[in-house]
Amino acid sequence: MSGPSDYQPTNPVLQWIERRLPIFGLMHSSFVAYPTPRNLNYWWTFGAILSFMLGVQILTGVILAMHYTPEATMAFHSVEAIVRDVNYGWLMRNMHASGASMFFFAVYVHMFRGLYYGSYKEPREILWILGVIIYLLMMATGFMGYVLPWGQMSFWGATVITNLFSAIPYVGDSIVTLLWGGYSVGNPTLNRFFSLHYLLPFVIAGVVVLHIWALHVAGQNNPAGVEAKTAKDTVAFTPYATIKDLFGVSCFMILFAWFIFYMPNYLGDADNYIPANPGVTPAHIVPEWYYLPFYAMLRSIPNKLAGVVVMFSSILILVFLPWLDTAKTKSCSYRPLAKQFFWIFVIVGILLGYLGAQPPEGIYVIAGRVLTFCYFAYFLIVLPLLSRVEKPKPLPNSIADDVLAKTGRKTAPMVSTVIALMMAGALFAGSAQNARAAEDETPPSQTWSFSGPFGKFDRGALQRGLKVYKEVCSACHSLNYIAFRNIADPGGPGYSEAQAKSFAAEYKIKDGPNDQGEMFERPGRPADYFPAPFPNEQAARAANGGGLPPDLSLITKARSYERGFPKFIFDFFTQFQEQGPNYVDAILQGFEDKPPPGVTIPQGSYYNKYFPGHAIKMPKPLSDGQVTFDDGSPATVAQYAKDVTTFLMWAADPHMEARKHLGFQVFVFLIIFAGMMYFTKKKVWAVAH
Repeated sequence: MSGPSDYQPTNPVLQWIERRLPIFGLMHSSFVAYPTPRNLNYWWTFGAILSFMLGVQILTGVILAMHYTPEATMAFHSVEAIVRDVNYGWLMRNMHASGASMFFFAVYVHMFRGLYYGSYKEPREILWILGVIIYLLMMATGFMGYVLPWGQMSFWGATVITNLFSAIPYVGDSIVTLLWGGYSVGNPTLNRFFSLHYLLPFVIAGVVVLHIWALHVAGQNNPAGVEAKTAKDTVAFTPYATIKDLFGVSCFMILFAWFIFYMPNYLGDADNYIPANPGVTPAHIVPEWYYLPFYAMLRSIPNKLAGVVVMFSSILILVFLPWLDTAKTKSCSYRPLAKQFFWIFVIVGILLGYLGAQPPEGIYVIAGRVLTFCYFAYFLIVLPLLSRVEKPKPLPNSIADDVLAKTGRKTAPMVSTVIALMMAGALFAGSAQNARAAEDETPPSQTWSFSGPFGKFDRGALQRGLKVYKEVCSACHSLNYIAFRNIADPGGPGYSEAQAKSFAAEYKIKDGPNDQGEMFERPGRPADYFPAPFPNEQAARAANGGGLPPDLSLITKARSYERGFPKFIFDFFTQFQEQGPNYVDAILQGFEDKPPPGVTIPQGSYYNKYFPGHAIKMPKPLSDGQVTFDDGSPATVAQYAKDVTTFLMWAADPHMEARKHLGFQVFVFLIIFAGMMYFTKKKVWAVAH
């Protein structure tokens, strides 16, 4: 539809290039003079947002790959090294991890927009199918990328999802063995996934080029669903669509920055801050949020093979959508019944996502089966039936008439909203009943100096917490990711380099071999890491009654608890992410000498009212008067717990203050930039109208 280019460069060098390779003419015809329907709304901006996010993911992924080590014993450590030691490595990691969620959020909006406005109908069938292929490639890429940090949820997610292929008759086990590179998920699996995760984004970029090519051949759809007929129906892509997309992208970047700088772990799983352990299975294995609807379908089917078929069919059915919906009217704006069923379908997808995050039991399984049926019924029953029986509203004669008359824009009664509330009420009633049956003590929320957008670490608390760790915790727990030099870093406990050097010298570090081939001990140096209290895991277990004291470097990120609905929603706006510190503080203060009546704990365990299951191998670590503070702070368990938790929060997130400080600057810039784009858009479009 873009047609031959009339671009004629005036620069002699550009003229020479254009005669031999008309690349500038192609760009001009495709992204400058390309005719764009003048009635496009902001839902069309998500196409530009997706292009932006693909670029972000490829760029940050290439940078991260320069420092990542795809080896099972080093992958987790290499990710932490990127975050802690690479200049702005934390920013690259947050952009890439949060960017995956933003990418999928944008693609879901893009797809639902296509469904609502009938962008899959003739002559855009190939355009739609290419979009489905991109979506499938994104899902594969995202899954493989989720495995790379090699945390607990990464490892077990890979184990569960790859094992689904074993349900395929005859060849299933061979496929699983090929994916694993052996007989279990291990180092060959990680290498395969890293290689494919690096490759597939470039494949996606190639299919995106085909997608845009097909778009330019068939032309863009529009909210009215009528084709452009005259020059009045369209505007040039640049500056009209360009400035509109820039404004939309800038607004999206504000949301993106919210996650990068203030809520980097909001959509993640705390278990992924625990190194992969094949011998310990997480209580609930769940994928990332953008896979949850399909995961719910998989678990709702009792037969493994049938579940796998249903899960993959739920995506592949989108390919046949142009032939399932044969209605002549494209846009749901002019199809009252189709609009109602579309919103019901959206709500079904959201509820399936909710069910995917719940345990596969009781009402959740029943609701999953009902909603899975509703999902397929929309494509196989509702759309074909509506194509035959629905009477659409009159369409405007042209896009220009649609812009001027605003026809077909009245909102129909939201019957779907009432249905959604009824379904959600039933689900949440069942979940509340299950939650009451298995309710544990919820850690009380504490007031932390580091919470909120302008939160900072209390230097006094960090120094006191370090003393508590050194005198109490270090007897059993390691701090493997913290070097002595880190306590002098900006945003840390506030020690000078000389103090860090003196602190390190108090430790004896095993080194060697020397010239005689023997190991020896020497005073610590700032570059050394805090030494572990035990030489190996077996020694640690033997000294602690069979229990393994966890490393404390990431403990405040690796421990969490469910906030539930609707607190989970409020937490996004209040930037609440202190579940980990609250949990650690509560555990340290939750020991009781005697279990409550009717509660028994195994021999060699201790009762803690906040620990899951209440039986913990660790004896009560803190008692009043155990550590004396130089600044005169109270020598109480409550003070010890809060101070050491603050210190461990810094150990888990040493760049937190820099992250929030940069985030504030970025937010100011983005808000000003978005405002400038808005007023520029108003001025540009004033001419068009």
